Amino acid sequence: MKTRIQKIEYFNLNVKDQPGEAYRLLQGLAELGINLLAFSAVPVGPGTTQLTIFPEENDRLVSVAKQSGMNLEGPHPAIIVQGKDSVGALVSIHQRLSQANINVYASTGVADGQGNFGYIIYMRAEDVDRAMKSMEIGR
Repeated sequence: MKTRIQKIEYFNLNVKDQPGEAYRLLQGLAELGINLLAFSAVPVGPGTTQLTIFPEENDRLVSVAKQSGMNLEGPHPAIIVQGKDSVGALVSIHQRLSQANINVYASTGVADGQGNFGYIIYMRAEDVDRAMKSMEIGR
């Protein structure tokens, strides 16, 4: 698998921290044909969880959210890197970002167990284009 680097956008939604909240959201999105590139859920305070949604089609998600009264925050930019997994696969990514003086304030990655990985990188919106350029060099 050739390494693929692309800008993506994500949306946040705060929900009560109780069983079934993520399930209800994900089920509703699936029923409406909203495909997700990634999803996360993180507690953000007493009784509140932040669901982060990375849709394949932003416009479609925004339209569905408006129709259903869903209070989405975003879009916010991020970068997703997908490629062949190896020891140190993230080293060159962070090296290039560091050399470009770009601060990564959060990231999440996963290996699929079959030799590939996916990695989402969060940074300031104004750094995304520069980050993309820094990672394209010598790929």
